[in-house]
Parts: sequence; C-alpha cells; structure tokens
Amino acid sequence: MRDFSVEVYTELLDALLRAGYRFQTFAQYLRAPEKKVIMLRHDVDDRKLHSLAFARLQHDKGIVGTYYFRMVPQSYDEGVIREIHDMGHEIGYHYEDMDFAGGDPHEAIKLFEKHLDKLRSVVPVSTICMHGSPRSKYDNKDVWRHYRYQDYGVTGEPYFDLDFRKIFYLTDTGRRWDGHKVSVRDKVDNHFGLSFHSTPEIIDCIDRGALPQSVMINFHPQRWTDDYLLWLREKQVQTLKNSVKYWLIRFRPSPA
Repeated sequence: MRDFSVEVYTELLDALLRAGYRFQTFAQYLRAPEKKVIMLRHDVDDRKLHSLAFARLQHDKGIVGTYYFRMVPQSYDEGVIREIHDMGHEIGYHYEDMDFAGGDPHEAIKLFEKHLDKLRSVVPVSTICMHGSPRSKYDNKDVWRHYRYQDYGVTGEPYFDLDFRKIFYLTDTGRRWDGHKVSVRDKVDNHFGLSFHSTPEIIDCIDRGALPQSVMINFHPQRWTDDYLLWLREKQVQTLKNSVKYWLIRFRPSPA
C-alpha cells in the first residue's frame, strides 16, 4: 500500500479497532477519559473535502474525531462544518490570530473572539488548537500569555491541557511520522521511546500490542489521497516545504 493514501489510513483505523481502543473527541476526553483511548485530531489546513471524506469514513466505522477549522477559504466551509458535526464529530477552532494580527496580542484577541463567534454561529465549539503558521515568526499560542481562553467558554487546548508524559502524541507534520526536525511548532517531548517513519510501522506496533494506552494522533487530511497524481504532487510539495522549514528552524531566533 502507498503511504498517505486513504487505503492505508483505513488500515490504521481497522488496526486500532482490532486492538480494542475506544475513540473519543478531545472534548469527551477532557470530561471523562477512557483508559485505552485514541483521540483522532484533524487540522483542516487545506482541501476541506478531504476532511469530509475522513469524517464519513470514521462515521461508517462508528468512530468519532475532532476537526479544527481555520478562518481561511481553503478550510472554512459552513456546509462541510455542519455535515461533519452532524455525524457526531467535534468541531474546534484552529486559531492563528497572532499571525493575522502581526504579533499584536490585543488585536489578536479581538480577532479570536470574532472568529470563534463566527464558528459558533454554525456549530457548538468548546475546544481550540493553534495553527503552527510555520512561515510566520509569531507563535499563535503567545496570545495566551496575555489572555485566558477559559474566559471565552473554551474548555481545552491540546498543547496546554494534555499531559504528553502520559499521552503519546503522533503527528503527520512534514508528511511523515518522525517530522519533528522539520516541524516549527507542532511537536511535544516524546516520553515513550517510540518513533515511526511510516504508517505501516504504526500499524505493526498496534498489532504487536506495543502502542501506548492513551494516544492523540494528529492528521492533516489534505496530505492523504488515493489519487496518484495528487498524492505525487503533495509529496513533492511537502519535500520542498520540509527543506524550507528545516532552515527556518535552524536560523530563527529562539523565543525568549
């Protein structure tokens, strides 16, 4: 199977089901966490219809996930958002307001409130997650150095409200599962001694019973397709992006 195809994604879900994992949205986990649990997180950065296809596939298998939408045309689509929500999935705000505001936290919080209200006019929203904005010098999480998201009726943000010493975090950032060297902000410390490059490696780990009990898996659905030409284009574009991000990380000043 070709990695980063819908076919291999389906195999991953089936392996998790065989292994007896329960699936919870991020909001559900915060309220009442299961002991053996998978949180499927989806950052809807682009190609929103890919996220819709993922949501339908999960729904057919009785699985729920969380989908974080940006306030840009390639992500935000009220019809897609409603359909995903109506299937029982969680919708959240993929905020990047520090980037939009040019690093001004006071302008950023005004945009955050406006955008959150807009999304909430479509579906209920209780959790948020930062967008990495790798080309920007601003970290979108920095708005919370000045404000509290809890004051806006938000119950959780994964980078603040999950203990990644106890929850294993996997992300396909960089179109690979070991992309921490080319990830500007989507990374956490690995306390489990596990590392994977490909999805089949993860499936093998699941089948051996070696995957941790509590896992958050972050997907960028625009990267996953069975269309070979689109798959090849995405691979080529991501290889170029990884090279750019590598040098950005190397030469960008460390935060104070």
